[in-house]
Amino acid sequence: MSAADGGGHGESTGAILAAFLANIGIAVTKFAGFLITGSSSLLAESIHSVADSSNQGLLFLGGKRAARPPTDLHPFGFGRSRYFWSFVVAIVLFSAGGLFAIYEGWHKISHPEEIDSPAIAIAILVVAMVFEGFALRTAVRHARPFRGARSWMGFIRRSRSPELPVLLVEDSAAITGLTFALAGVILATVTGEPVFDGVGTLAIGALLVAVGLFLAIEMQSLLLGEAAVPEQQAAIREAAGGVPEIVRIVHVLTQHLSPDDLLVAIKVEFEPGLSAADAGRVIDDCEARIRAAVPIATRIYIEPAAPRAETRD
Repeated sequence: MSAADGGGHGESTGAILAAFLANIGIAVTKFAGFLITGSSSLLAESIHSVADSSNQGLLFLGGKRAARPPTDLHPFGFGRSRYFWSFVVAIVLFSAGGLFAIYEGWHKISHPEEIDSPAIAIAILVVAMVFEGFALRTAVRHARPFRGARSWMGFIRRSRSPELPVLLVEDSAAITGLTFALAGVILATVTGEPVFDGVGTLAIGALLVAVGLFLAIEMQSLLLGEAAVPEQQAAIREAAGGVPEIVRIVHVLTQHLSPDDLLVAIKVEFEPGLSAADAGRVIDDCEARIRAAVPIATRIYIEPAAPRAETRD
């Protein structure tokens, strides 16, 4: 898989594991902090971490199901399982994380309660930020070789591999959410107004809903089937155009069956007078050139086009 594609599954697995272990520890710590302090921001963040841990489990599940061999019912395999379970991740983040935090924030604003031991709450949030920073740093390290010269947002939007973009967005949202929680707890402590703890919780909920919707839109596009990135499409055209017996490329259609499995359908015009045996040899040559240029082009279909009138003349 080239850098333009957005990361191989092996690279993603290490980042998923690091995020999973970090979120399990963070979730336990945050929930213990909520029991001690009663802070709604800590409760919202503990649910957020539980949702994130579940999400990493779903990403693992998607990778396992995608590795199953093709069947008669699914002749192209199960590669899109990685897209489907990443879409489910967005729904979990939206519902379990965002909607719960919005409800809890509204409840704490309507019925504010004093925070017990705010120093403990602040210490836990700071430690959680350190762990989330570690998880984000791991995801960034795994994604950097595939990002190329693009911005991080450009990488997330153009990547055909779902795991690393999901982790980057989730971990960034986690650190931002912790910042909201920390600000809420500090303001509630300094001003003596516990309503700020609820405001921080409400901000966390709004953030998670926005992130969940963003990921859902991105994963839906991948699930429906996105074309190869422009660099790969150009490489396919150049490879096919380099076959001497092909005089014209009518069109090139591509679609990702998974991040590592690209379907390529080409319609070409052969040199006039080519025999059936020679046409078969030309097709084999064209397929070999395309696979050499774009290794993830695992399924290639080449259709001959009728010669143009000027060609026949």
